[in-house]
Amino acid sequence: MKTSERIINEAAQGMRSLDEAVDWFSSLDEGEQNSVLREIVLYLIQVHVTAEDGREGLARSGVKATMTPAVLIVREPILEQIGKIAGLPPNEYLKAFRVLLSTFAVADTRRRDTECQGACSHAWHNLS
Repeated sequence: MKTSERIINEAAQGMRSLDEAVDWFSSLDEGEQNSVLREIVLYLIQVHVTAEDGREGLARSGVKATMTPAVLIVREPILEQIGKIAGLPPNEYLKAFRVLLSTFAVADTRRRDTECQGACSHAWHNLS
């Protein structure tokens, strides 16, 4: 499992705080940050993110509701909006990361509680 995958999933499962994940993300260069944002978008697609997940994720993210990533995450269609968030300029990357990661935490928890309950073999849901 690559570092970004581990950190994203640890944060989503509460094994790492959002602030710790933000510190790690902030240490990356701009290109790496962009790759991480796009990686989270792929994870959100895989977990079938909903607009409700986006609203709850925003509430957990610490990002003001008037910031661009916050405005986008609560709009429909959600898949189009998360793609726009990953495509924001570098000065928005940190806010985008907080919003996308918090939304992933909500959506992934929902999926683990419904579809993966009890017999999950996904490596990212079985972190040690």
